[in-house]
Amino acid sequence: MNAALLVELLTEELPPKSLARLGEAFATEVGGALARHRLVAQDSPGARWFATPRRLAVLIPEVAPAAADRTTPTDGPSVKAPPQAVEGFARKHRVAVDALGERDTPKGRIYVATVLTKGAALDTVLPEVVAEAVRRLPVAKLMRWGDGDAQFVRPVHGLVMLHGTRVIPGTVLGVSASSTTRGHRFMGARTIPLASAEDYETRLADDGKVIADFGRRRDEIERQLLAEAARQGGSLGAYRDLLDEVTALVEHPSVYPAKFDPAYLQVPQECLTLTMRQNQKYFPLFDESARLLPKFLIVSNMRLADPRHVIDGNERVVRPRLEDARFFYHEDRKRRLEERVPQLAKVVYHNRLGNQLERVERVQLLAGRIARALGADAALAERAAWLSKADLLTAMVGEFPELQGTMGRYYAQHDGEPREVADAVEAHYRPRFAGDALPEGAVACSVALADKLDTLAGLFGLGQQPTGDRDPFGLRRAAIGTIRILVEGDLDLSLFDLVNAAFAGHAGKVGDAHSDLEMFLLDRMRGYFQESGYTTNEVDAVLMLHPARIHLIPRQLEAVRAFAAMPEAVSLAAANKRVANILRQAAAKGESFVNAELSELKEPAERALHAALGSAAVEAASQFERGDYTAYLKTFAVLKAPVDAFFDSVMVMVDDDKLRRNRLALLADLRNAMNRVADLSRLAT
Repeated sequence: MNAALLVELLTEELPPKSLARLGEAFATEVGGALARHRLVAQDSPGARWFATPRRLAVLIPEVAPAAADRTTPTDGPSVKAPPQAVEGFARKHRVAVDALGERDTPKGRIYVATVLTKGAALDTVLPEVVAEAVRRLPVAKLMRWGDGDAQFVRPVHGLVMLHGTRVIPGTVLGVSASSTTRGHRFMGARTIPLASAEDYETRLADDGKVIADFGRRRDEIERQLLAEAARQGGSLGAYRDLLDEVTALVEHPSVYPAKFDPAYLQVPQECLTLTMRQNQKYFPLFDESARLLPKFLIVSNMRLADPRHVIDGNERVVRPRLEDARFFYHEDRKRRLEERVPQLAKVVYHNRLGNQLERVERVQLLAGRIARALGADAALAERAAWLSKADLLTAMVGEFPELQGTMGRYYAQHDGEPREVADAVEAHYRPRFAGDALPEGAVACSVALADKLDTLAGLFGLGQQPTGDRDPFGLRRAAIGTIRILVEGDLDLSLFDLVNAAFAGHAGKVGDAHSDLEMFLLDRMRGYFQESGYTTNEVDAVLMLHPARIHLIPRQLEAVRAFAAMPEAVSLAAANKRVANILRQAAAKGESFVNAELSELKEPAERALHAALGSAAVEAASQFERGDYTAYLKTFAVLKAPVDAFFDSVMVMVDDDKLRRNRLALLADLRNAMNRVADLSRLAT
């Protein structure tokens, strides 16, 4: 009879950062394999996965003890085949000759054997299903233990395979199945015999003091954290990434408040919060202005009536960490950032692109050039670029690489550098990730663009473009960052001029990859604008023109969208596509219309189109120059009737050379006038 199936692996402490992924994958693999064996009905409720520091488990409802037998028709030889062939076919499929059926096919009538396939038995397949699921888990590094050959991410000490109330016999990773699980290492029962699979979660919670469900445990931790933070008069700041990791470290969470000496608040709070979160897995608390308070929260694996020993112990542990941060900070400030810059010559940037000092020199020149193009203070941009990598040589960044840029800003401020310089030192890394804030101000944007473009040009010039999922140098991130700064910062700069300037800094050291980099940036733009809500056709229509001033693209896209909503749009887009095809075919034949004389057009339809185009083009030109791209495109709506009339009554590719040349010139003028904002032919379906 169908019953719930529980599979649990009891292990030593699993890697916390991958625990949730392991739990989900384990359940997916086991459930998927049982479904393929037809031991789980398609309409059966989904499996539940459990993961704690010392276990991975899956509970699957309505699992059959055995799958139903199946009969499968198998085609055989023709009914006209020799008796020996028919007997061989029947013998192969273990049926009598007189039990063979027949059916008609396009090639004639054939014999058919009805083959009985025995359904899989749960007892037979489950051990191998679990073993295969374990082998397929996303584990980077395996380990061995004891004298056996078993390998897993951590040693396995227990296995539960319970179908309803019955243990499924079998061995996985050298451990035999049972119905006994284990509770919390200190607070729960050491062993917990399970009467049935469905008792698992309740028995672990009641007798084992273990919240087995990862999501429920995370919710409980979050509830306690928020409540305790409110009691302490603070907030948690950005805590969700750490929340998942801490959930993977405890089985029975309890949150306790702790404090540290307020004197440590003299150190930049980024240093203190990073060491608390990264090294100790503590949750720092902040006031209403997002300033760090001398308080933090501990997520303990023990629930105690008197937690003073736990709190005191953690306060003692965090003290040397904060003291290290204070020491690094004070020692770093004894030397100015500018004194560290020459030492960057000893730091390799890339074995073929030189050291970090050479990189800084390139970025400095490029940042100054960009700043001048923006009308910003080039001296400030060049100064910020010169100091931008100096904090890589500080003790604080050596201990916490995540603080590069952040510490540079603090040290630049301490050195008395202008505010714009200090801000640009920190902001030139932005955006570091999707949704990150952009650098503010022309000086910071100049340095950020220079840094990213230098990286892109250098590595593209070495043929180090991203391939597939591989992007070891973060070039996709650099490209998206460049696009975001230009577009969202509304910076009036030519993308192609920037690319040329970036390659000029690498002159003689890298190959010519201008076109490759430009196409790469255009591809990133395509994805960026589609994610912003524009359709593929809208984006393609604009990008087909390879626009250099990409800060204008949002306005162009809005204009294309407004045009596409007009009743005349379908006809004009189709006409544009037809015009493009005619001109392309004419060019392929070597046609030229350089000396065309449009004043000699004779047909009423072509003369009417020429007149309407001339009138619309004059009005549209002034709108284009003002940047009113929506009005520009809408102006050409009046051409629908004359364009339709032209194609209804005029043959373009006539034998008369002069007439053909004049008509091709008219179509070229039409296409050039209408497609300065976007290639409208891309809107034709």
